[in-house]
Amino acid sequence: MALNCKTPQDVMAAISENGIQMVDVKFTDLYGQWHHYTMPVERFSADSAFEEGMGFDGSSIRGFKTIEASDMNLIADPTTAIIDPVCAMPTLSLVCNVVEVITGDSFSRDPRTVAQKSVDYLLSTGIADQIYIGPEAEFFIFDEVYYHTGQYSSGYGVDSAEAPWNMGVPGTGHQIGYKGGYFPVAPYDTLQDIRSEMVRTMIDAGIDVEVHHHEVATAGQCEIDMRFSPLVQMADHVQLYKYITKNVAKKYGKTVTFMPKPLFQDNGSGMHTHQSLWKDGQPLFAGDKYAGLSQLALWYIGGILKHINSLLAFSAPTTNSYRRLVPGYEAPVVVAYSARNRSAAIRIPTYSNSPKAKRIEFRCPDPAANPYLAFAAMLMAGLDGIKNQIDPGGPSEMDLFEEETLKHVTSVHGSLDQVLTDLEEDHAYLLEGGVFTADLLETYISQKRVADVDAVRLRPHPHEYVLYYGI
Repeated sequence: MALNCKTPQDVMAAISENGIQMVDVKFTDLYGQWHHYTMPVERFSADSAFEEGMGFDGSSIRGFKTIEASDMNLIADPTTAIIDPVCAMPTLSLVCNVVEVITGDSFSRDPRTVAQKSVDYLLSTGIADQIYIGPEAEFFIFDEVYYHTGQYSSGYGVDSAEAPWNMGVPGTGHQIGYKGGYFPVAPYDTLQDIRSEMVRTMIDAGIDVEVHHHEVATAGQCEIDMRFSPLVQMADHVQLYKYITKNVAKKYGKTVTFMPKPLFQDNGSGMHTHQSLWKDGQPLFAGDKYAGLSQLALWYIGGILKHINSLLAFSAPTTNSYRRLVPGYEAPVVVAYSARNRSAAIRIPTYSNSPKAKRIEFRCPDPAANPYLAFAAMLMAGLDGIKNQIDPGGPSEMDLFEEETLKHVTSVHGSLDQVLTDLEEDHAYLLEGGVFTADLLETYISQKRVADVDAVRLRPHPHEYVLYYGI
């Protein structure tokens, strides 16, 4: 349940009024994973939570601290207080920032701090005083999943009652075919009630939800759309969105994944990210240019397209992301923008003529992204485009996946290894205003190369046995 707290005093009053027995504090690592610990309400102190800090071992969190300097503190944000929708015992949940123990300064590699600094930088430019973000995070709900990897064996498998393969016995006869999952009604769509419960749980937790539906892929691909919010609040909501969907599914004996491409030869899961700048309550992306955009919006697009490959290091941050970012699966790989054309990296939605609805939609990101870092990086690229008046070129209205067209367009780089190299070479725009820091970028790149790129690159793939065992 949302509590609408604004101050530490509001939080303490909410604890008393709602019979809270436990307080849970949450924070995010470089990979975008939520971490938490819980204390009985008798041990919760407003002074510690909101001023002095609550301690934890930073050396146990990926990309944070080494063992000889492991102590770190959490400072809670009172505006994030909710009654945790997952816990059976009345539990108040708080989202926290990470700070240094000795100095009390913000930790440079804390993703939430980076997101806040990006908004501060926006304000300092005078260009706008608000950025709204609206992500469309897709996910799969499977009935069963198994996976293993080791020195001598590896493999995975997924099952879904909706899927045409349906490993269970027997099926219902109403399986959804490959790429046939867009908007079917029951009994094909078996997940209506589960999604509805997810939505009601989100609304109770303070997330403004607009719509939910089945998505294109078979085997339970779904989407729940949140109404746009300011950047930091939306990143908080993405974390809560994932938490709720996974735990509601678990209650039904099912499992949710935000892995971008869990199924071969079917659509992957994206996180198309709508964004717009405002100032003094007025939208800045509406104008008399192409598709009703302003010149400022076109420059913003120019910045994203210029920096698109380094942006992908944060917005499509897994090796699996590049199983999705291939032509033919409604996943854009072409560096272009267009009204309505979903094969372009950036789309300008045209559902409404209202200036307040004018926005751009960056279609490359996927839901494996750390929302704090990804949203901040997108904003920094767009601001670089505005500051330097980067021309995005002309729009692309043709089918960008048509074979002949693909020979004459520029595509995004096709692997995590490549986009990490792009980030190494193109990151000055991220350092503006001290939003991202050199140590964050160095740590992030080195972690991803070892823990992601090398971990996949160095292992034999099961299909390589099919191809090469008898060679």
